[in-house]
Amino acid sequence: MTDDIIIQEAIRLVEEGMSVTFPVKGNSMLPFIIGGRESVILQKCSQPKVGDVVLARVEGCRYVVHRIICVDSEQVVLMGDGNSAGVEHCGISDVKALATHVVGADGRQHDLYTKERMLAARIWGWLCPIRRYILGVYRRVAKFDH
Repeated sequence: MTDDIIIQEAIRLVEEGMSVTFPVKGNSMLPFIIGGRESVILQKCSQPKVGDVVLARVEGCRYVVHRIICVDSEQVVLMGDGNSAGVEHCGISDVKALATHVVGADGRQHDLYTKERMLAARIWGWLCPIRRYILGVYRRVAKFDH
Protein backbone atom coordinates (compact mmCIF):
# COMPACT_ATOMS: atom_id res chain seq x y z
CA MET A 1 0.00 0.00 0.00
CA THR A 2 1.44 3.36 -1.00
CA ASP A 3 1.64 6.46 1.19
CA ASP A 4 -0.82 8.21 -1.13
CA ILE A 5 -3.44 5.47 -0.64
CA ILE A 6 -2.98 5.64 3.14
CA ILE A 7 -3.34 9.44 3.13
CA GLN A 8 -6.45 9.31 0.93
CA GLU A 9 -8.05 6.70 3.21
CA ALA A 10 -7.21 8.77 6.31
CA ILE A 11 -8.79 11.85 4.69
CA ARG A 12 -11.89 9.85 3.74
CA LEU A 13 -12.33 8.60 7.30
CA VAL A 14 -11.81 12.09 8.75
CA GLU A 15 -14.39 13.52 6.35
CA GLU A 16 -16.84 10.87 7.60
CA GLY A 17 -16.32 12.18 11.14
CA MET A 18 -13.87 9.59 12.45
CA SER A 19 -10.61 10.21 14.28
CA VAL A 20 -7.55 8.71 12.63
CA THR A 21 -4.15 8.01 14.17
CA PHE A 22 -1.64 8.96 11.51
CA PRO A 23 2.13 8.28 11.60
CA VAL A 24 4.38 11.26 10.98
CA LYS A 25 7.61 11.03 8.98
CA GLY A 26 10.54 13.42 8.83
CA ASN A 27 11.84 16.17 11.07
CA SER A 28 9.78 19.11 9.85
CA MET A 29 7.77 19.35 13.09
CA LEU A 30 10.62 19.05 15.59
CA PRO A 31 10.68 19.58 18.51
CA PHE A 32 6.89 19.25 18.96
CA ILE A 33 6.34 16.10 16.87
CA ILE A 34 9.11 13.55 16.32
CA GLY A 35 8.79 11.91 12.91
CA GLY A 36 9.23 8.15 12.81
CA ARG A 37 8.48 7.83 16.55
CA GLU A 38 5.24 9.69 17.05
CA SER A 39 1.86 9.88 15.37
CA VAL A 40 -0.89 12.47 15.37
CA ILE A 41 -4.61 12.05 15.82
CA LEU A 42 -6.47 13.68 12.96
CA GLN A 43 -10.02 14.99 13.08
CA LYS A 44 -12.22 17.06 10.83
CA CYS A 45 -11.11 20.69 10.62
CA SER A 46 -14.06 23.05 10.45
CA GLN A 47 -12.35 26.44 10.66
CA PRO A 48 -8.55 26.47 10.17
CA LYS A 49 -6.82 29.09 12.29
CA VAL A 50 -3.33 30.32 13.07
CA GLY A 51 -1.54 27.91 15.41
CA ASP A 52 -3.40 24.80 14.23
CA VAL A 53 -1.36 21.79 13.17
CA VAL A 54 -3.03 20.38 10.07
CA LEU A 55 -2.74 17.82 7.32
CA ALA A 56 -2.84 19.83 4.11
CA ARG A 57 -2.22 19.34 0.42
CA VAL A 58 0.39 21.83 -0.75
CA GLU A 59 1.68 22.65 -4.20
CA GLY A 60 -1.23 20.61 -5.54
CA CYS A 61 0.73 17.39 -5.18
CA ARG A 62 2.01 16.55 -1.69
CA TYR A 63 0.73 16.40 1.85
CA VAL A 64 2.35 17.88 4.94
CA VAL A 65 1.56 17.97 8.63
CA HIS A 66 2.55 21.56 9.48
CA ARG A 67 1.44 24.50 11.59
CA ILE A 68 -0.69 27.29 10.14
CA ILE A 69 1.10 30.64 10.43
CA CYS A 70 -1.36 32.78 8.44
CA VAL A 71 -4.94 32.47 7.18
CA ASP A 72 -6.99 34.81 5.06
CA SER A 73 -10.35 34.26 3.41
CA GLU A 74 -9.01 31.84 0.79
CA GLN A 75 -5.34 31.08 1.45
CA VAL A 76 -3.41 29.33 4.21
CA VAL A 77 0.32 29.67 4.88
CA LEU A 78 2.00 26.74 6.65
CA MET A 79 5.43 26.20 8.16
CA GLY A 80 6.87 23.17 9.88
CA ASP A 81 8.07 23.79 13.43
CA GLY A 82 11.35 22.12 12.48
CA ASN A 83 11.92 24.48 9.57
CA SER A 84 13.93 27.65 9.94
CA ALA A 85 12.86 29.04 6.57
CA GLY A 86 10.42 28.23 3.83
CA VAL A 87 6.66 28.12 3.91
CA GLU A 88 3.97 26.30 1.97
CA HIS A 89 0.76 27.75 0.61
CA CYS A 90 -2.59 26.12 0.00
CA GLY A 91 -6.23 26.98 -0.27
CA ILE A 92 -8.63 26.62 2.66
CA SER A 93 -10.16 23.57 0.95
CA ASP A 94 -6.70 21.92 0.84
CA VAL A 95 -6.64 21.70 4.65
CA LYS A 96 -7.85 18.13 5.06
CA ALA A 97 -7.62 17.48 8.80
CA LEU A 98 -6.70 18.99 12.17
CA ALA A 99 -4.08 17.24 14.30
CA THR A 100 -5.50 17.27 17.84
CA HIS A 101 -3.04 15.10 19.76
CA VAL A 102 0.44 13.64 19.51
CA VAL A 103 0.72 9.93 20.28
CA GLY A 104 4.08 8.84 21.65
CA ALA A 105 5.79 5.51 21.06
CA ASP A 106 4.43 4.43 24.46
CA GLY A 107 0.86 5.07 23.28
CA ARG A 108 0.28 8.08 25.51
CA GLN A 109 -1.62 10.98 23.97
CA HIS A 110 -0.68 14.61 24.45
CA ASP A 111 -3.11 17.40 23.55
CA LEU A 112 -1.54 19.79 21.04
CA TYR A 113 -3.60 22.75 22.23
CA THR A 114 -3.04 23.08 25.94
CA LYS A 115 -2.15 26.59 27.12
CA GLU A 116 1.43 25.46 27.76
CA ARG A 117 1.89 23.88 24.32
CA MET A 118 0.34 26.87 22.53
CA LEU A 119 2.61 29.26 24.46
CA ALA A 120 5.63 27.10 23.61
CA ALA A 121 4.61 27.07 19.92
CA ARG A 122 4.19 30.86 19.94
CA ILE A 123 7.62 31.37 21.53
CA TRP A 124 9.09 28.87 19.05
CA GLY A 125 7.61 30.94 16.23
CA TRP A 126 9.32 34.07 17.56
CA LEU A 127 12.61 32.15 17.61
CA CYS A 128 12.44 31.45 13.87
CA PRO A 129 15.57 33.51 13.07
CA ILE A 130 17.71 31.31 15.34
CA ARG A 131 15.74 28.04 15.11
CA ARG A 132 18.31 26.22 13.00
CA TYR A 133 20.95 26.61 15.73
CA ILE A 134 18.60 25.39 18.45
CA LEU A 135 17.51 22.47 16.26
CA GLY A 136 21.14 21.59 15.54
CA VAL A 137 21.83 21.27 19.26
CA TYR A 138 18.53 19.41 19.78
CA ARG A 139 19.34 16.85 17.06
CA ARG A 140 22.80 16.18 18.51
CA VAL A 141 21.41 15.73 22.01
CA ALA A 142 18.46 13.62 20.82
CA LYS A 143 20.84 11.14 19.15
CA PHE A 144 22.22 10.26 22.57
CA ASP A 145 18.75 9.72 24.07
CA HIS A 146 18.03 6.55 22.08
